[in-house]
Amino acid sequence: MALGRGLGELLGEVETAYETSNTNNESKDTMELDVSLISTNPYQPRKIFDEEKLKELSDSIIEHGLLQPITVIQKDDFEYVLVAGERRLRAHKLANLDKIKAFIIDADEMKLRELALIENIQRDDLNIVELAYSYAQLINEHDLTHEELSKKVFKSRTSITNTLRLLQLSSYVQQLLANSKISAGHAKVMLGLTDEDQKMVADSVIGQKLSVRETEKLIKDLKSKNNPEVKKSKKVTTYDFNPLKDVVETLKSSDLKVKAEKNYFKIEINSQEDIDKISSYFKLQ
Repeated sequence: MALGRGLGELLGEVETAYETSNTNNESKDTMELDVSLISTNPYQPRKIFDEEKLKELSDSIIEHGLLQPITVIQKDDFEYVLVAGERRLRAHKLANLDKIKAFIIDADEMKLRELALIENIQRDDLNIVELAYSYAQLINEHDLTHEELSKKVFKSRTSITNTLRLLQLSSYVQQLLANSKISAGHAKVMLGLTDEDQKMVADSVIGQKLSVRETEKLIKDLKSKNNPEVKKSKKVTTYDFNPLKDVVETLKSSDLKVKAEKNYFKIEINSQEDIDKISSYFKLQ
């Protein structure tokens, strides 16, 4: 299934749901549904929910009611599947509320994953790790390039590419990143490290409250320790220059600077006259 006109129509339905629910919650399209009849979208990319924020939302719903209905599709007379609004549904359950306002859209089950991914990406509801998995799912399932995806979700290609690179991190670091224990900046500089080194660096970032710059230095030191530069010193052979002793003395007597030691014989030239002196010496031989 390609991301094309069909997706646009479905997104339009989702947008209509929000607009309708905000302007007229009692319209015929909005219904009071039993919370127990609504199952979550199995393709929902969001895996982590902030319990404190859920409690705040739950308290708000108890005091003010639900201002924005959730969006569902109907599977049969007694079952609905959530498309958008899992936080609101969870908050209702937390508040022990039996009913929830919902907008029902017409969408087949094959489009559930697409709806959930796009809805969350567009509304910035995902943490960066979940966002990365959402990008990956859309790219893999719909054979998109990063450039094509950027146009669909209105994010820059560079942003998408950098976010996807986070999936190369170990699950341990991804979990810390998803829970905001470390920042994306910290995580990005860990790319390329082994899982063991990633864990060590991540724990150091949290335990020592390291900045990104300090983390970069830690990783640089770690790499130097793991991959020390082996400097191979050249073995220098020392030669016996005694057979050239007369040559050296003769050249020196002509006010030439001559050095003969270890493995080189050097005559310093400071003028054309020096060259003439050397030339004269060899002509005499």
